[in-house]
Order: sequence, then structure tokens, then C-alpha cells
Amino acid sequence: MNPAAAAQVGDPVAAIDTPALVIDLDAMERNLSAMAAFARERGLRLRPHAKMHKSAAIAKLQIAAGAVGVCVQKLGEAQALADAGITDLYISNEIVAESKLTHLAALAGRVKLAVAVDSVLGIERLAAALKAAGSSADVFVEIDVGQGRCGVAPAAAGALAHQVVAHGLRFAGLQAYHGRAQHLRGADARAAAIRHAAMLVRAAQASITSAGMRCPLVTGAGSGSFAFEAASGVYDELQCGSYLFMDRDYADNEATPNAPAFEYALFVKSLVMSRGASHAVVDAGHKAHAVDSGLPRVWQRALVFANGGDEHGILTPRVAGGALPGLGETVWLVPGHCDPTVNLHDHYIAVRGGLAQGTVEAVWTIDARGRLR
Repeated sequence: MNPAAAAQVGDPVAAIDTPALVIDLDAMERNLSAMAAFARERGLRLRPHAKMHKSAAIAKLQIAAGAVGVCVQKLGEAQALADAGITDLYISNEIVAESKLTHLAALAGRVKLAVAVDSVLGIERLAAALKAAGSSADVFVEIDVGQGRCGVAPAAAGALAHQVVAHGLRFAGLQAYHGRAQHLRGADARAAAIRHAAMLVRAAQASITSAGMRCPLVTGAGSGSFAFEAASGVYDELQCGSYLFMDRDYADNEATPNAPAFEYALFVKSLVMSRGASHAVVDAGHKAHAVDSGLPRVWQRALVFANGGDEHGILTPRVAGGALPGLGETVWLVPGHCDPTVNLHDHYIAVRGGLAQGTVEAVWTIDARGRLR
């Protein structure tokens, strides 16, 4: 056992040192099963986004439940997960640096690998690197379906797919992820965004057909919109990631009709380290949880978490005169955004039997922590 971990297998929850990143295994497994069943019942492939959890142990659980493999966003994430035994990886992002493409080509020689492209230069450099290494990879053309980030216009998809094939690469289909749709609060707003995305996918498919090719697969979707992509009839593969843990930001969305509901499964365990007359201070500040999507939610208590800086969080009652936790008491926090919160920690402490009386069942290394390149 790594001595830096906040607990050891067999410890009671009360013995977990703070601050610590804790998984409620029972809740996580219910989330895992619900998404796997959703995809299976609709005949869709599930390729969860491992950039969220960065863990080979968790990726293996997802694959055992029916996922075809996992997505990542960075080459370093793919390398870390491959080193830990994950053999089917899709880098759903563009890589154009020649030094990185040399490493990508080497990785493609030992796992099943796919990558996204949105430029001729990216295709040329990818083809050269793969040829030099004697390896191969699947290539997805990314289209912009509303994110306003990477991707070409749908009308340009056919020409770019033709370039993929002309450079001796395997054209695998379309990358069509709409990140902006994920946190539109209203279900109707998310539905409208994905209807528009599906229209753009169809336009891209028509562009590919006009270029004399076929589009084997359309991949995309996220935890806030997957039910709408599934219902669209154009998506073949779902890339949802945050469903497994959930976070405060996703939970603030209006529920999607005819979609499974997911539970909080990822928490930061914190401890009250100081107590004032009208507030309490916990030992989990910004170094323990990301704040890009807002501050954490205090779990199952009528308390509000406020910014206390790098090492501290300030708790006040939600209602004037409400109760505060005592000095030395445990307070559980639900992160605002799970992905960057995970990237702040070295280990998961996986608990079976609930956060009140449970026991540590596993301590998992966060294999791809810090893999930013």
C-alpha cells in the first residue's frame, strides 16, 4: 500500500484521513449498470470518457459491463491507461505536434487506437508518423456541431475524409460531440441543441457520401445529453463520462425524460478544523476540489460552502440560526466538476457500505493524473 494514500483496505470510513477523494462504490456501480443497460437496450456502443476518472481500474469495470473501450483527450492519458492494461483507446481530440505523433504511432503498435482530425496538416503528420512506425490507427473526422471549439464545418467533412483515405489511413467515422449542450439547464434546451447537432451530422454524412465514401460510425454525446443523441437515430456510440460519479454541476440540470437518473458517487471527505461563532472551517480548499464549475455542495446538510482559499472551506448555515458541525466532525463535499477535481488527487478511496458505516474496499491509483500532454 502506498503510504501516501489516505486509507488502507479494510479501514472504516471514519479512519480515512482528510481531505480525501472517496468513491461510494454502491452508488457508482448503480450508475455504471444504468448507463450500460441504456446503451445495450438501444443497440448503441458505449465508449465512456476516461478523462473523467483517469483510472485503469475503473475503465476495466466499464469494459466488463459492456463498454467497447474508453475515450481520452490527451496522448499522455492514453499512454498511462495502456500501461495499466487498457487495450482499446480513442483520443477524441486532435494531435498535430510531430513529437507527440511519434509517441502516438508507437502506442498504436501495442493497442487498438483511434484519434480525431480536423485538418489536412494533422492528417499528413499522422500518416507520416504511423508509416514510419509501421503501425495503424482509426481516424475520425471531427465536425463542429455547436461547441465552437475543434472540428470542421459539416460540408467540409467529405473532403477531409477523402484526405484521410488518400493518405493511407482508415476512416472510422465522425466525431460529433456538443460540449455546450451538456449544462444547458432545461431539458428542452438540451433537446433542441442536440436536434440541431443531429441535423449537422446528417449534413456531414451527406458530404461524405458525395465524396464517394461511407460513414461507418458517428460518435459523441455526454452525460447531460446522451438520451437525445440516442433518440436522434444518427449516433452509434455514446461517450458519456461524468454519469459514473456525477457532480454538483450536472446534478443542477433539469432531469431528462426517459433517461436513467444518476447518483452522487464521488465525494471529498473533509474535517472541521476550526469553529467560529457563525461559521465552521473545513480542511478541503481549492487544492482538494476544482472550482471552474462552482464550489462544492455540502452533502445531506443544510450548509453552504464558501471560498476559504487553497486549504480551507468556510461553512455557514443555509438558514439563519441553523446548526453548524462541531470541531473534528466529518463533512462530505460533492465537487462542482468531477474531472478536474480527480486530477488534483493521487488516489481514490473506494468505500463499500455507504459513507456513514462503510469500509474501504479498494485504494486505486489515479493513473493518468497530471497527464496534460
